[in-house]
Amino acid sequence: MAEIREVTSRAEWRRVGAHSHVKGLGLKGLKAEMIADGMVGQIEAREAAGIIVRMIREGKMAGRAVLLAGPPGTGKTAIAMAIAKELGEDVPFVMIAGSEIYSEERKKTEILMSAMRKAIGIRIHDIRKIYEGRVDKLDVRMVNHPYNPYQRIPESARLTLSTTDETKTFEVGQVVAVQLINQGVTEGDVIMIDAETGRVTRLGRAQTAKRTFEIEGEHYVPVPAGPIIKEKEFVYTVTLNDLDEMHARRSGSFISLLFGAREDKEIDPEVRKEVDKMVKEWVEEGRAEIIPGVLFIDEASLLDLEAFSFLTRALESELAPIVILATNRGFARIRGTDYESPMGMPLDFLDRLLIIRTRPYTRDEVIEILKIRAKAEGVKLSKAALEKLADIGVESSLRFAVLLIMPAYIHARENGRDEVTEEDIEKVRTLFADIREASTFLKMYEDKFIKAA
Repeated sequence: MAEIREVTSRAEWRRVGAHSHVKGLGLKGLKAEMIADGMVGQIEAREAAGIIVRMIREGKMAGRAVLLAGPPGTGKTAIAMAIAKELGEDVPFVMIAGSEIYSEERKKTEILMSAMRKAIGIRIHDIRKIYEGRVDKLDVRMVNHPYNPYQRIPESARLTLSTTDETKTFEVGQVVAVQLINQGVTEGDVIMIDAETGRVTRLGRAQTAKRTFEIEGEHYVPVPAGPIIKEKEFVYTVTLNDLDEMHARRSGSFISLLFGAREDKEIDPEVRKEVDKMVKEWVEEGRAEIIPGVLFIDEASLLDLEAFSFLTRALESELAPIVILATNRGFARIRGTDYESPMGMPLDFLDRLLIIRTRPYTRDEVIEILKIRAKAEGVKLSKAALEKLADIGVESSLRFAVLLIMPAYIHARENGRDEVTEEDIEKVRTLFADIREASTFLKMYEDKFIKAA
């Protein structure tokens, strides 16, 4: 027999991401607080990011991009995500790594273009004439199937709808009648019918309808007010890449329509031009608005000269997202060339970037970050355990210290404790190696490992 358990807390099953705690930049005006919105320290970087947010909102970022440069584990990704959060909940945020653009099936520039267009949202406003109300009576007329005398199909229906203000009866055709049956519409349901397409949407069960069961998976909605026939505005948010793919399928060849097109197939530039033209017309007509999102490219030093040239040109496009790059490289060779430059990027490309520096965290800042991460993961740390983790964060890396929180908690629970102690930290510290210890281990047993060809 199946067991049913009551879940008392979402913390028992929810998944905690690496940056789930980030809610924003933690600014008051343009002044950063030491600890706010899940952010700790990096005052200069966060205040610089706040100015970037203001520039984006005022439409002053055209032709520019942002580079977050700093050592590993200094909050570059967190700042990029915080910028997107500051811009709004429905602002698209697309994150890729520099290594993701290399594929045997698609060109590098095509992958970058798709990522950029995924980061541009289009909010479409569509005003449509609809019939909306509670179903008071439904009489479906059935006829014999023309090719199967033993089967009956709906021919039409007589439908009575009501709102709090009026009641009307309609004769509907076969298309609507079939949808009413397929969606299981019965008397007492609240429905909406598109006057142009005849599409039927079941909104739920009317709150005035009689409830048969104490527990049921039914959604109850209020009876609509006003007239049955009305105009209603619908708002859809899609990305430019969604529109590209829809138009690419629509304008595909007969063979691709018959057998289906490959999902990784490149989109014709002419299709994108048509989409851009269509979107601009919608914006001019007031039917749509453009929502510039954020394209975050981590490990940007892995991009090559062709990718940097493409980004330089794309940044000057009318329909371009906010591009934020991040790197932890110092002086490095530009991929695909023999030239060395700061952060492995061409100087003419660097000249277009607003560069934000992130610095290593102090010990006090490491402690505050560990507190936030432990709270996000539902782990209680003793004071001694927190101090020990802070020592590890300073000596090794902040990321390694954060990674040890959950193993230590599991060790504590195994020993019947709800609070992580210094003993738990010391135990898991001996079980897991940081980068330096792993390197020492590799050198010690170098002759035992399989060498690359």
